[in-house]
Amino acid sequence: MIQRAAVAGGEIAAAQLFRIRAGQFIYSRLKSFEGAYSIVSPEVDGYFVSNEFPTFDIDRERIEPAFLGWYFKQHCVWQQLASDGRGIGARRERLHPKRLFDHAIPVPTLEEQRRVIARLELAAAAVANRKVGADAAETEISATLRAAFARIISDATRARMGDVAPLIRRPVDIDPDAKYPELGVRSFGKGTFHKAPLAGIDVGTKKLFYVAAGDLLFNIVFAWEGAVAVAAESDAGRVGSHRFLTRVVDPDRSTADFLRYWFLSEEGLLALNRASPGGAGRNRTLGIKALEAIQVPTPSLDAQQWFDDVQARARAARRAQADAAADLDRLLPAMLHEVFGE
Repeated sequence: MIQRAAVAGGEIAAAQLFRIRAGQFIYSRLKSFEGAYSIVSPEVDGYFVSNEFPTFDIDRERIEPAFLGWYFKQHCVWQQLASDGRGIGARRERLHPKRLFDHAIPVPTLEEQRRVIARLELAAAAVANRKVGADAAETEISATLRAAFARIISDATRARMGDVAPLIRRPVDIDPDAKYPELGVRSFGKGTFHKAPLAGIDVGTKKLFYVAAGDLLFNIVFAWEGAVAVAAESDAGRVGSHRFLTRVVDPDRSTADFLRYWFLSEEGLLALNRASPGGAGRNRTLGIKALEAIQVPTPSLDAQQWFDDVQARARAARRAQADAAADLDRLLPAMLHEVFGE
């Protein structure tokens, strides 16, 4: 539940408000299809809601509030109830309380309900603890990388980006009958992604360029917010417009992974911001000549390759963390399905 700041009566559009009490069942008529069902927590006892948030007392001789709360955490229940929503468009559908009253739910004995609650709360605690541990691990991994990187560039020489990683263009000869799989670069250092193929007939006057594995890629529109990546083997052969710079690193001077990390560091992002003049958003475009003039650190290749190995091990650790988190994310839905059989 979301706690909002107190407002004066004159600022409230609703003609009537309703006081809610801890332990009641509440839902949002407008967002029920998104799972906006809850048990009122002690923290919001005595707060007020409009008639958009129907609230119900619970017969505790028949059902435990927490059991009801867990039941309504199921996506299938949301979808079933939303199927009778009223309105135009997803955001305007509303679930009438009568539809909720007509919905049948399982009601085992109170003793069985408490066993179910205990099982689900134990699993939820495990998920929460795992997420805390994952956050701590990510903090440690990031700190280790930053410390190692700072150490190897502390007294490193600098060189022009244009000399270390020149721009290499591989023009595409457009065939109107062919299709060209496009590549995108996410902001904030989140790597590449694959777009739907672009039909040659739809290319028009736009120029396309091939991407090769190992290219250091820049999306010039969003480079200032970290749209920098290294092309993977799976990206090879895809295409990008003139807005995507493909730079090939001189293997005798640097590595693409090392430079990517630097450009995503605080110093590197500052350099990209300075090389991307203009206002916010799409008006900030990375200048090719400005990028080439950036002085990048060039420690020894041995040091860079050592750091790339550290990065590879960090990526493996993060993948393991992500896989474990995905397993835990599936745990509660699986348990809910087992308990309620929906």
